[in-house]
Order: sequence, then C-alpha cells, then structure tokens
Amino acid sequence: MLINLSDILSQDGKEMQVQATLEMDKFHTFDGDYEFAGKQPVELHLMNQGKKQLLVEAKTKLSIWIPCARCLEPVKTSFHIQCEYEIDMSQSEEDRIENLDENNFIKENSLDVEQLIYNEILVRWPMRVLCKDDCQGICSHCGKNLNKGTCNCETRELDPRMAAISDIFSKFKEV
Repeated sequence: MLINLSDILSQDGKEMQVQATLEMDKFHTFDGDYEFAGKQPVELHLMNQGKKQLLVEAKTKLSIWIPCARCLEPVKTSFHIQCEYEIDMSQSEEDRIENLDENNFIKENSLDVEQLIYNEILVRWPMRVLCKDDCQGICSHCGKNLNKGTCNCETRELDPRMAAISDIFSKFKEV
C-alpha cells in the first residue's frame, strides 16, 4: 500500500494517523516463501516536524509459519513490530538511501507500507526456530520425524577416521 505524503509535507506540524492493511500474502526471502499465520493492520503515525523532517511511526503484530530447524514442522512465529524513523525529505532519494540503508520504503513523495514492514520483519527474522527445546529432529537415513516415534534405521555411527578400515573388513566378508 502506498501512502501519498504530499499533503502532510505541505504544512509544518501536520499529523496523520493511517491504518493500512498488508496486501502481501507470503513473506518472500532468498531461501523461500513463508505463509502468514495472522496479520493485523499497520497503525501509522506520520508527522511533519518542520523543515521537511518527517517522523514515521509504525506498529503492528503478525505471525509467520517458519519450519523448525530440526524436524521441519511449521512453527507459528510472532513478530511485534514497533518502529520509528525520522526522514529528511529535503535530501534527494539517493542521499536518503545512502545515509540510511534501510529507508527504501520512501519513494519520491510516497510511503510504501509493504516495504517498511518487509524490512522490519527481515531485521527481526530469527536465526533458528525450534518447535520445542528438546526437538529430536528427523532421521538422517529415512527422514522420519523422531518426535512422532522412532524408526528402524541403524543408529550406530562409525568414526569417520575408521572408514578405510571398515571398507577393508567389509571386503573380507564378501569372500
């Protein structure tokens, strides 16, 4: 959703409250798309602080289904976003982007709410998500979720340094 900032920038001290709905259905990252489990409208407070200084405050709550790092079961991950930016609108768009790398949500005289929230989710994206602290993960041989029961796979792990000797013994068993 784009919000036109021309009106608010025309008068010093002018404020605007906007409630915007997120139109994105999925959260796109370099490693895949993630479904939203829930989204609340974004509450925006915009204020012209004078001398083309714009204050942007945004607040929302949303949740995304992220797979568990061990068992790959989807985990509902909540994001409570509350951010505040002071933007110098007297600078050129290139200068604003150069000075504040993440401010790619202001284009000319428009505020891109989707891009603002996308950036905030990306910054808050967890390094690792687990469905529970003691998640057993999946079997490395058959792929069964070990939280739902054990599998019949060989669980004995050999020391990789002994692999050459193991190969020699297995050749003698064949003869």
